Amino acid sequence: MKVILKQDVKGLGKKESMVEASDGYARNYLLPRGLAVEASASNINVLNSKKDSERTKKERELAAAKLVAEKIKDIVVVIKSKAGENGKLFGSITSMDISSRLKKDFGLDIDKKKIQLHDSIKTLGTAEVEVKIYSEVSAKLKVKIEQE
Repeated sequence: MKVILKQDVKGLGKKESMVEASDGYARNYLLPRGLAVEASASNINVLNSKKDSERTKKERELAAAKLVAEKIKDIVVVIKSKAGENGKLFGSITSMDISSRLKKDFGLDIDKKKIQLHDSIKTLGTAEVEVKIYSEVSAKLKVKIEQE
């Protein structure tokens, strides 16, 4: 019997996939517990429409991420901080500081977790930081640290 899984079932398949299960397993276990529905024509159409809408949503998100990446390439974030005579900062610049400055100055709302900063910035000057916007989309952001 062909069924469409509503949840992941160990040993059978992942959520929203159509699988072949034995008749007894499907009737006595999967269907009564709400783990699957029978693969009728209407249920198959619903599954296909869900997959199509998911695909279009991902395409829109990817296009939006590429636009944000193009904007980020041209941006130079300037952060003013107190520093000693040798150019070493009193404190450090973190991804949170960069994220808040992007939002304040340029209106870009980028989560601090998406800013790939290996170590916090502790000296004056310019640094390049990678921003991972989407799973396949990333951009380099220039951060310029100046003395107050």
